[in-house]
Amino acid sequence: MKLLSVIVVLVLLAPVLTSCKKLVQPKDCSDIHHQVKTRRSGVYTIYPLGKTSAVQVYCDMVSQGGRWTVFQRRMDGTLNFYRPWHQYKMGFGRAAGEYWLGLDNIHQLTHQRKSELLVDMEDFTGKKVFARYSSFSVESECDGYVLHVSGFKNGGAGDVMTYHNKKKFSTFDKDQDTHSTDNCARLFLGAFWYGNCYHANPNGVYLWRVEKKNHAIGAVWFSHSLKSISMKIRPVK
Repeated sequence: MKLLSVIVVLVLLAPVLTSCKKLVQPKDCSDIHHQVKTRRSGVYTIYPLGKTSAVQVYCDMVSQGGRWTVFQRRMDGTLNFYRPWHQYKMGFGRAAGEYWLGLDNIHQLTHQRKSELLVDMEDFTGKKVFARYSSFSVESECDGYVLHVSGFKNGGAGDVMTYHNKKKFSTFDKDQDTHSTDNCARLFLGAFWYGNCYHANPNGVYLWRVEKKNHAIGAVWFSHSLKSISMKIRPVK
């Protein structure tokens, strides 16, 4: 009888005993890795701005030490990336497939902690290369989501992001590039940190194969038409 009473009391007190336990809400994939270091690559929920900002992302837990939060991914051309400003601001797509995390989230992730950038890509011949930058951040919407990127490390892809450094983000309905007469996003059917106009256009049209005729509007890095690309960030240790 006494044992039964003890069990009843413990059951009734369970919510009280656990209510003070602090829930750890990861800000990015690096936090998820630190919580459980055996986590595999896949879709996870992060909270860039606290408990009300839940968003799903793909976490790369393998490439170059893992812990990468993917903010842009293209792999099969199933998702249209020619989209207006508010969608690039808030994000679109599905973390399990092709998606853009959203400029607001990218800003929050990179202004809170010093971050680095890794860009993995593959062309239609099967060649895989990467570019890595030791410093990457994006300013707020009030500043045009200005890009800051430096510290290039070559993985066979070549350095294109340095050209886009200190450029504002542009879409077809919000022209912030440095071209004197045209909107680069409209000219090349994409959205990016354009200058006059680009060295990389990863959000351009997915061509499914190398098409010389339409090359300029394609998802390209330098002159290489891309079969897949993923842009990912993690805090610098």
